[in-house]
Amino acid sequence: LPLYLILATIIYAASIYGKLPADMIGGFAVIMIMGVLLGDAGLKIPILKDIGGPAILSIFVPSIMVFYNLINPSAMKAITALMKTSNFLYLYISCLVAGSILGMNRKVLMQGFVRMFIPLLVGTAAAIAAGLSVGLLFGYDIHRTFFYIIIPIVGGGIGEGIIPLSIAYSEILAKPQETFIPQLIPAAMIGNICAIMIAGYLKKLGERRPELSGNGVLVKTGNDAEIMAAQNTDKPVEFPLMGAGLLIACSFFIFGKFSESFIGIPGAIIMIFSAALVKYLNIMPAKMEQGAYHMYRFISSSLTWPLLVGLGVLMTPWKDVVAVLTDPAYIAIC
Repeated sequence: LPLYLILATIIYAASIYGKLPADMIGGFAVIMIMGVLLGDAGLKIPILKDIGGPAILSIFVPSIMVFYNLINPSAMKAITALMKTSNFLYLYISCLVAGSILGMNRKVLMQGFVRMFIPLLVGTAAAIAAGLSVGLLFGYDIHRTFFYIIIPIVGGGIGEGIIPLSIAYSEILAKPQETFIPQLIPAAMIGNICAIMIAGYLKKLGERRPELSGNGVLVKTGNDAEIMAAQNTDKPVEFPLMGAGLLIACSFFIFGKFSESFIGIPGAIIMIFSAALVKYLNIMPAKMEQGAYHMYRFISSSLTWPLLVGLGVLMTPWKDVVAVLTDPAYIAIC
């Protein structure tokens, strides 16, 4: 705590006196000092800690601070430079996609996809049907319910859901992207909170009923012990390999962006499928897969809460969230 207070004082004083660098250094300093505090608090507050407290606090507290002008201009410039100019969100996503897929057991990927595809398809269809039914029950227009509430939630989040979706809506309807983001974000945020809370409950259920838990196995294949032993989890970290993993993640992202203009599919989707294809064909050297996996573990364990702080500051307008929180029908659909 004393060290944290010293670091926080340095960063805060620099922002107050206009000496905070408006670049990656200043941006990382601000979102990390806030993310550490909010994430740690979210892990300790009763009840909240069981429903995804770190994520909830890391997103909404910064959003509230922006609404009440509690973040000074120097800090805002630094966060904006990191999140928008330096595109930290996409670096984070690239490392997660490449590392998590390349770090998977190949047998799980091959057998798991087949076993998961139909349940995922049926679950998605059921979710859409349930949302439309509740919307009709409350007198909501089907068009609004589907395109402005259900699809933003099914889209998966802000960075890879709302942002591309708002761009698509903008191009199709010939209106500025900024007009759609506030309409789409509240649904995604409420949907995410519901998902986090349900996931927290399922975690507790798995702890009480161990026989219901996969204990880290995504899809049971009959050789679970063998699969767990083959994972990269317990292999020693090699820093040069982590560097290679970072390069591989960046290359997957660049390949996706390069290919989208020819294929007509968003680059992020191409990135996911290309990583899965590389894993399926087993053409990536095992050491490189290990490096990508450890880079993913580093990024996800160290920078998730700070990333959420950045999203809360720049992409979560609090007034729009409050507006829908007062509408019981909207919440019921989500």
